[in-house]
Amino acid sequence: MSFREIELSEKAVYNQSVSHPLQSWEWGEFRKKTGVTVIRRGKFEGKKLIDAFQLTIHPLPKLPFTIGYIPKGNLPTAEMLAELETIGKKYKCIFIKLEPNVEKHVGADLCVRPEARSKEQELKIGKYALPQSPHPLFTKYTFELDLTKSEDELMQQMNQKTRYNVKLAQRRGVEVQEDTSEKAFKEYLRLTFETTKRQGFFAHDEGYHRLMWEIIGRTHRSAPTELTAHLLTAKYQTKVLVTWIVFLFNNVLYYPYGASSNEHRELMASNLMMWEAIKWGKAHGAKRFDLWGSLGPNPDSNDPWYGFHRFKEGYNPRLVEFVGSYDLVLNPILYRLYTIMHHVRWLLLRLKFSGLS
Repeated sequence: MSFREIELSEKAVYNQSVSHPLQSWEWGEFRKKTGVTVIRRGKFEGKKLIDAFQLTIHPLPKLPFTIGYIPKGNLPTAEMLAELETIGKKYKCIFIKLEPNVEKHVGADLCVRPEARSKEQELKIGKYALPQSPHPLFTKYTFELDLTKSEDELMQQMNQKTRYNVKLAQRRGVEVQEDTSEKAFKEYLRLTFETTKRQGFFAHDEGYHRLMWEIIGRTHRSAPTELTAHLLTAKYQTKVLVTWIVFLFNNVLYYPYGASSNEHRELMASNLMMWEAIKWGKAHGAKRFDLWGSLGPNPDSNDPWYGFHRFKEGYNPRLVEFVGSYDLVLNPILYRLYTIMHHVRWLLLRLKFSGLS
């Protein structure tokens, strides 16, 4: 058996074989529209698809080299890494970053496949030794809620203060609804850039968000396996205070994008938004709610993401730790040079945002 390209007619079975929106067919189509090369491969046993991945290829500015990326894929096998090595050499990849959507502790072993053995600084699979990435893109942790529980159970498991804030927002007349109108999307964009400016975080530009919404924004799914994005708004009277875009994929709800106004923060609209998103997910068949990232155990209160972490923690989700981020190095010399330049670039960016340069 060997990997081959996934055909359009195999879209549904492909989506069933992957475990995260960023590996979905729809997300790949979106990334193609942004100008990124997207490669899908699958390993079949007869007509049965038993393993698959979606790889994006990112050119380096003014250089004849690229970087490959597999976000939230399956745990790699030796066969998959051999396929990636072939693809990577074809596209002149310096390395391919892999961030498996796999929990660190699965049963008695760190990884779910017996040929994988993890050390602190590398992941060994067959003849391959993948160093731990010095610059991961996804957080190593996320929070997850079990949506098979009843609404009463989910409400009772909340932190007391969080539960109070949800009910306060309800009493004061905050209303949450799904709204796919152009007006609602413009409010989402406005609040997104207001929030990132206020908090000093990076955000994709308007074109990225519009293209994503154009391709995967849906009111209803055309197929059970399709990735869909949904816009939720929290309003007080006629004022939009909070907007979220949530993803629904393979009976899991995800919270990748959210923004809030600096007005009427005393109304606790974000707390009600989370609760209504939970209810929305349950109503649409979601069994789990992935809150899309968190800090680890015993987080630093000075971390810029600490407030966001504490907000999510108030709903008493399960803290999930993933196996981590690893690089399949194809050009060791350029990899070392790239790693040094990457550290320098981020140091300069941090100095810029802190006002020191």
